[in-house]
Amino acid sequence: MSLLQKWNPFGTTRMEGMQERLRGAFGLSPLRRSNENISVSDWAPIVDVSEGDKEYLIKAELPEVKREDVNVSVDHGVLTISGERKSGHEEKTKKRHRIERSYGRFERSFVLPDEVDGTRVSADFKEGVLNVHLPKSPNAKPKSIDINAS
Repeated sequence: MSLLQKWNPFGTTRMEGMQERLRGAFGLSPLRRSNENISVSDWAPIVDVSEGDKEYLIKAELPEVKREDVNVSVDHGVLTISGERKSGHEEKTKKRHRIERSYGRFERSFVLPDEVDGTRVSADFKEGVLNVHLPKSPNAKPKSIDINAS
C-alpha cells in the first residue's frame, strides 16, 4: 500500500467552490447540481455585458442559431436567454473527423440591477449576435439632495 497520494489542485469540491464564488461576484445565478431534477444546458453562449449612461447591453454570440429558436424573458428581476442550436448531423453521407461545437438547448440567466426598467427590455438579433437592451429607469439616476440648515 502506498502512502503517497497524487494531489489534484483542481479537485471537484475546490473547483465548485471557486465557481460559486466567481458566479456570485458577477451576480450570476448559482450552478445547478447534478443531483437536482433540473435539466442543465449542454452548452451556453458567451456574452459581453456593458453599461452606458442610459442602458445595460448584453451581447450573446449565437452562431448558427435561428431567431425563432431563441427566447428572451424577464421574470422577477431575472433576465433569461434560452433556446436551441440544432445539430447539422442529419447529412449522413459525410464522414466526420472532428466535432467540437456543442449543440442542443441552452440557457443563461442574469439578475438585473435595481435600476433596470424590466418593462422596457428589448432585443434584436443580427448575424448570429443577440443584443439585449436593458434601459435604466429615469428614477434610478442619482440626484443631489439639498441639506437644510437650522
